[in-house]
Amino acid sequence: MKVIPSSIEHPVHPSVTSIKKRILDILGAIIGLAITGIVAIPIAIAMWLDDRGNIFYSQTRCGLDGKLFKMWKFRSMIEDADRQKHLVENQAKGYIFKNENDPRITKVGGFLRRTSLDEFPQFWNVLKGEMSLVGTRPPTTDEVSMYDKHHFKRLRVKPGITGEWQVRGRSQVLDFEAIVRMDLEYQKRWSVFYDINLILQTVAVVLARKGAC
Repeated sequence: MKVIPSSIEHPVHPSVTSIKKRILDILGAIIGLAITGIVAIPIAIAMWLDDRGNIFYSQTRCGLDGKLFKMWKFRSMIEDADRQKHLVENQAKGYIFKNENDPRITKVGGFLRRTSLDEFPQFWNVLKGEMSLVGTRPPTTDEVSMYDKHHFKRLRVKPGITGEWQVRGRSQVLDFEAIVRMDLEYQKRWSVFYDINLILQTVAVVLARKGAC
């Protein structure tokens, strides 16, 4: 993996040290985890009937300044999905992987993704401070290993459950450079009020199921 440029090249973004943002994250995480606890039981039952296996899925992602952390989701794919990734066509452009009709997604997993319920366990990552409610799309280690120098700028903020990419197309955004531009635009426009605005927009987008995969 390439060496991630030091924070000297990319100074800490104000959102990282913002107490108000952290308070918003904690409050949101507590509410989100309460909802997660409620929906976990019916999701577990549905998974047992559809594709038995673990209810949760974890994957190593790169966070602030490239620091590795384990991100959690409700499992939406078959158990050995990671080992079968090379068999699926990548429809995205650049250093991301997406396939609109990924055969590894289970029936229940498809519902979880359309409703974004698969993301709810990430509130645990937010509570721990590894993620934020709003930030950049959390990249995989494989993606970061291919980054060019300017791509590392997106790692100046914590990864988020939602962000610019969520409200501007979600899974329909298939160009990595477009995602990078959105992430950098977020950094320029950031404020606590802007975070709240993006959260409200995300709720509207999810309820309308726009751009869901």
